[in-house]
Amino acid sequence: MIPYGKQHITDDDIAAVIETLQSDFLTQGPKIAEFEQAFAAYVGSSYAVAVNNGTAALHLGVLALGLQPHHKVITTPITFAASANCIQFCGAQVLFADIDPHTFLIDINQVEALCQTHKDAVGIIPVDFAGYPVHMEQLRSVAQKYGLWILEDACHAPGAWFTDSQGTTQLCGNGVFADATAFSFHPVKHIATGEGGMITTNNKELYEKLLMLRTHGITRNPKLLHENHGGWYYEMHELGYNYRITDFQCALGISQLKRAQASLLRRNQIAHHYTQAFAQCKHITTPFVAANVFHAYHLYVIQVPNRKELYDYLRTKDIFTQVHYIPVHTMPYYKAQGYKQGDFPIAEAYYATCLSLPMYPSLQQHEQDFVISTILDFYTS
Repeated sequence: MIPYGKQHITDDDIAAVIETLQSDFLTQGPKIAEFEQAFAAYVGSSYAVAVNNGTAALHLGVLALGLQPHHKVITTPITFAASANCIQFCGAQVLFADIDPHTFLIDINQVEALCQTHKDAVGIIPVDFAGYPVHMEQLRSVAQKYGLWILEDACHAPGAWFTDSQGTTQLCGNGVFADATAFSFHPVKHIATGEGGMITTNNKELYEKLLMLRTHGITRNPKLLHENHGGWYYEMHELGYNYRITDFQCALGISQLKRAQASLLRRNQIAHHYTQAFAQCKHITTPFVAANVFHAYHLYVIQVPNRKELYDYLRTKDIFTQVHYIPVHTMPYYKAQGYKQGDFPIAEAYYATCLSLPMYPSLQQHEQDFVISTILDFYTS
């Protein structure tokens, strides 16, 4: 069986988890801060806050940025539902912007059009879909013009980058253009901790608020306490959440992070092989990648006719592909809020033909060649 994605757990990963399980801390111990510091260094941010999943990262991000029920936030319909749901968690309104037909990322021109018609919009949640980084410099220009914050959803894109107008490499999550960035460590992502997530930022005030919101809105920081009765004392300052991650998950994350670059290079090798193999097949459109972009390839998405037939055919050969994503605005929950089929035609046209092929660092060459030959057979037989 060849799945579309899977975790890669090594002996070093297992040893790291066992060592932590045998230590004094299973949660709220030293491995959490160690993972946060290592991840912040990896993406080039000043601060990082580890949480129990990517959805929690998004939720805490909008909370820390001050999202209120009367606010509106712009995001893309081609994403996992959490990118929009975190807005709804706060009682705020989601505004969808259609996607660019080449990159499948949120269309920055559409974002600006929404800003012009919705003066009460306060933020943007762009998604680095499939591992392709949003041009955050261009998006920041729009956000500054209309006074909006940016929470970057980089759950697909640790290690991805683009080159800005000054020729500088800008890593996803480095905080140069986004106020905060959310990451996920779900097993099919680049770094696996079982479940887990991270928020990065360069804003110290935002960082301290995230720390408090992660743990019930409670602080022990002497600088923030209204009173101090002794070493046991703590205060709840806000209504926060229990979004903490465990030490043994962070131990696994630290171990996985050590080979993150090697995994990224392997993903790019796999993508290059797919692209070359399908170059002469008129039925298959392979991913677009601009010259100033390093794609992290969480997903390798092709566009094909007869998508359902190909999907079913591959399953008969034990090749399990996936579709990413059903446009969020077509979900019954969002339809009940007034969205409907036809609202975002580019996103809907993309969905009609997209298919995610097997993509993970441990994918063997013979397995990938089997996937390729099976797809080509489908379109030539």
